[in-house]
Amino acid sequence: MENLKGPVAGSTSATCGWRAMLLPQLNRQSLYVYGSEMAVEQECIRQLQSGVFVIHPFSLMRSYYIMCMMAITFLNLIGIPMEIAFLDGHSGLAWEGFNVFSDTLFLIDVALNFRMGIIAEDGEEAILDIKRIRVSYLRTWFIPDVIAAFPIGYILLFADLQYQNNDNPSKTNKMMRILMFVRILSLIRLARVSRLVRFFNEVEKVSNANLEVVRLFFRILSLFMMIFLLCHWNGCIQYFVPMLEEFPTDCWVRKENLMNATVIVKYSWGVFRALSQMIALSYGSMDAPTNYVEMWIVMVSMVSGCLMYTVLVANATTMIANIDPAAKEYKSKMSRLEHYMGFMKLPPELQLRITNYYQARYGGKWFQEKDVMHTVSSALKEQILMVMCSRLLRKVPMFQTRDENFINAVLLKLDYEVFLEGDAIVRQNVPGDRMFFIDHGQVVMETDSYERELCDGDFFGETCVLTKGKHLATVKALTDCQCFSLSWDDFQEVLEGFPDVKKDLEKVVQVNADDALV
Repeated sequence: MENLKGPVAGSTSATCGWRAMLLPQLNRQSLYVYGSEMAVEQECIRQLQSGVFVIHPFSLMRSYYIMCMMAITFLNLIGIPMEIAFLDGHSGLAWEGFNVFSDTLFLIDVALNFRMGIIAEDGEEAILDIKRIRVSYLRTWFIPDVIAAFPIGYILLFADLQYQNNDNPSKTNKMMRILMFVRILSLIRLARVSRLVRFFNEVEKVSNANLEVVRLFFRILSLFMMIFLLCHWNGCIQYFVPMLEEFPTDCWVRKENLMNATVIVKYSWGVFRALSQMIALSYGSMDAPTNYVEMWIVMVSMVSGCLMYTVLVANATTMIANIDPAAKEYKSKMSRLEHYMGFMKLPPELQLRITNYYQARYGGKWFQEKDVMHTVSSALKEQILMVMCSRLLRKVPMFQTRDENFINAVLLKLDYEVFLEGDAIVRQNVPGDRMFFIDHGQVVMETDSYERELCDGDFFGETCVLTKGKHLATVKALTDCQCFSLSWDDFQEVLEGFPDVKKDLEKVVQVNADDALV
């Protein structure tokens, strides 16, 4: 099977292009839900055999559709308050066309949601049955979506055409009041903010990127977008309320001489006042509220600013707490270690060596290697150790001609160890039960008659793992060393499964013993 980003090749080779866009893709989330590429292919076959038009939640069309709807929704949430507050019915043909297009798209979205596959609550399957999709949608988001998709754009377009074609003054005034009511009614389209939140959540589910990174990115992006929308809406409200009152003489718009200013100037002042009130610096001008309406606007701004602070601090705290947990765990362990060393009154030199050991062993990130190895499959464990240690084993004469299965069995028994500069790894004439493979670092091997340096890829202690005898030399670390060790007990356990190799090694040991006697 090919490694595709699109639908699985075997199930879509005879499927036309548009139909293939409805099928599930190979991405991290689909593999997490279904477990394997073969299971994703079976899901494609299941959808094709159903013969019903349903958009799979992991399909390419769903991904593109969510991105498009997220952009359209965000533009609506920006443009609608701007139109109501500042454009005063002079939005122009382009904006009215965009409104009609958006309303059409949201109405289509309501219809498509009856054909949009959903992920089950347990996250273990995608629901593609039309009846279950319909019941689920009607019970959850149907009513909010219908309210948000109410076609205000069509009503405004029709009313504007009637207003421009009517020369009767009384009917014109009546039409203006109707237009104002409809524009206020169009605020219900701000309910589309719920869709924006849903789209953000769905983007996380169908993304092909690293899940944790994606969640963090979209959490930050959604947080700042919501804060921006809150400030934007508040700024529009600052101007919209005085406009409804037909700009009384004591309102801030007249005091700042903004009656004939451009839209961008009015909007800038409105946002400035909103931010000033939300962060409680000032009221945005030299004067306090002059009437109860402005007073209520200020109070609402202050409360929304407090909520913004609360949400921002809570999310920032959560994200900071979840960033690099391994480094935080390492610092916590080191803090406990320092308390322990102080309580035991260890010499400063020894405390420094212990601290250096932890830094060399873990590199500032706390992890339990055995826990990691126990949680992965045996095949993955073999591959990990093969990458790290296979070259080390192949340099040892007694392993060079051995079967691959035997080498893999030995790899699973290796333990990772770190030694600091100056450590005596083994001592001459002391019983030993391990041999060592140097991954990185430099050691010196010393006896009464000679001295030899070993470095990356070398090994020592092989006689101990064969005979469990005494070490023939003292080995000291010249630098910080990262090694792998193989114990006699583990090696004997491996040999029990390979009797032929065991007999060969016993012969080698006997020959060496005879040579020593001669």
